[in-house]
Amino acid sequence: MTDLTLNDGRTMPQLGMGTWQIPDSQVAAIVRNGLDIGFRLVDTAAIYENERGVGDGYKGSDAFLTTKLWNDRQGDPEAALDESLALLGLDAVDLYLMHWPAPGQGQFVDAWKAMVALRDAGKTRSIGVSNFEPAHLDAIVAATGVTPVVNQIELHPNFQQREARAYHERHGIVTQSWSPLGQGKTLLTDARITDIAAKHGRSAAQVILAWHLALGLSVIPKASDAEHLTDNFAALDLTLDDEDMAAIAAMDDAGGRMGPEPGSM
Repeated sequence: MTDLTLNDGRTMPQLGMGTWQIPDSQVAAIVRNGLDIGFRLVDTAAIYENERGVGDGYKGSDAFLTTKLWNDRQGDPEAALDESLALLGLDAVDLYLMHWPAPGQGQFVDAWKAMVALRDAGKTRSIGVSNFEPAHLDAIVAATGVTPVVNQIELHPNFQQREARAYHERHGIVTQSWSPLGQGKTLLTDARITDIAAKHGRSAAQVILAWHLALGLSVIPKASDAEHLTDNFAALDLTLDDEDMAAIAAMDDAGGRMGPEPGSM
């Protein structure tokens, strides 16, 4: 497992396990399975309504744990994080992300200031954002002098976010991919992906995850059973060649976004 160095000097595992849409009643067993397989990064969020289960599965682990501040709590991030910590059964998380900028609320800059204070108080070891565009990032850095360690954004072969990745690289921000396999089975059955998978004797999911890893991205695929967790983890020892990388690069589509526009939330 490769660790990525964050701009605050800490490190974060490159490959993690996402828990979006996994019910609270089921997620503890899945998290335990993932940790047993070898995952060392677990990603959750208040809006997923599964933090209690994630905490149960995580209990006793020293893996890297991320949770997120939902939009309706930007007015009081400290109370929101305290609630998340109580559900998780922890005194602090490794990474606290602002889930969306929600610019229409006009609170994200003040929320970032509060998150800086939470980091300084030791309730989260690092702070970052999710779904922020360059203008939002510029605003919070200008107000605080603190650059997020991570920006977690929608990123997959059909929506490669090259401009955002370049911005992040210039500013020392780790790009973390959510929905890295796309949604549904469209990418997993795309002939350009399955041809590469057949060439290497691997699964389509492993090919896509290996592409993210080769680009230096952090990636948090969701898996709801041990078989998929094991399959995802095996991407760590798959090396794609230049021809493979070029074929996937050609899949980029400016209209490939599947989730909401960041400014609309």
